[in-house]
Amino acid sequence: MAVLGRGVVPPGEPVLRGDDLGVLRGDGLFETMHLRDGQPWLIEAHLARLRAGAAAVELVLPPDGTLVELLDTVRAGWPAEVEGALRLVCTRGPEGGGPPTVYATLGQVPAESQQARRDGVSVATLSLGVPAKARPGLDWLPAGIKSTSYGASSAARRWATRNGVADVLWVSTDEYVLEGPSASVVWLAGSTLCTVPAAATGILPGVTARWLLDHAGELGLTAAERMVTPAELRAADGVWLTSSVRGLVEVRSLDGYPRAQSLRTPDLQSLLGFPVP
Repeated sequence: MAVLGRGVVPPGEPVLRGDDLGVLRGDGLFETMHLRDGQPWLIEAHLARLRAGAAAVELVLPPDGTLVELLDTVRAGWPAEVEGALRLVCTRGPEGGGPPTVYATLGQVPAESQQARRDGVSVATLSLGVPAKARPGLDWLPAGIKSTSYGASSAARRWATRNGVADVLWVSTDEYVLEGPSASVVWLAGSTLCTVPAAATGILPGVTARWLLDHAGELGLTAAERMVTPAELRAADGVWLTSSVRGLVEVRSLDGYPRAQSLRTPDLQSLLGFPVP
C-alpha cells in the first residue's frame, strides 16, 4: 500500500481517518488495473475514466502525473512474472472539508479469478428495479462512474452465493441485460462482438470490454453496441464477462441453462493477453 504524501506504508497500518467520507458515505472513486510484466495495463484508459467520474461527482483529483507516481511507488519491486491487481482509490477526504484521500494498493490476482478464466462461471440474472434508460435521464444522478459506494454490488454478490451461482447480470424492468456487479457483458452474435451501450443505459463503460471491441477486427469480427435480453443471450454464439482483473470469463450457464463452450473463447483470451492456467 502507498498513500499520497506518505509513500509506502505497511498493509496493516491505518491510512483513513474515522470521519473520511469514503468510509462514512462511500463518497469516492476507484480504478483497478491488471499488472502484467510489472506494468499497469491500459493505465491511460483507466485514468481517463477516473477523471470523467471525478468531474461527474465534483471531486478534485491530483494531476495524472502525481497519480502515476503513486502507482509507480506501490508497484516498485513487484515480480514481473506475477499477475497483480493494482488499485487506485480517491475519496472526498475528511468530513467538513479537506483534501481528497488518495492511496494505492497492490496484491496478487486471486486464484479464483484465474480459475474462472479457465473454467468459466455460472451466472443468474437479477432485477435492478429500473428501466434500462432511466438513469441517463436523471441529470442530478451521476451515471457510469466507478464509485466506492458498493452496497448494491455487495448485496448482489451475497445473493449469488445464496443461490449457488458465481456471478449475476443485472436486468432492467423492461427486460434488458445491463452489467454485472463488477463486470461488463460481451457476447457474440454471428460474427459481431457486442456489448451494452454505456451512454444509453448509465452503466459503467468497461475499459477491458472497450479494448476488446476496438480490436475485434484482428479476429475477423465486427463490433457493435446493442441492447440485449436474457433470451437473446441464451441464444448467442458466446457470452463472456470482462473485467480488469479477471480478464475474459465465459458464461457457462445462464439462469440454469447450460451453454456449450464457445470456439471463440481461446482467440479472445489470447487477444487480451491474460494468462489462462
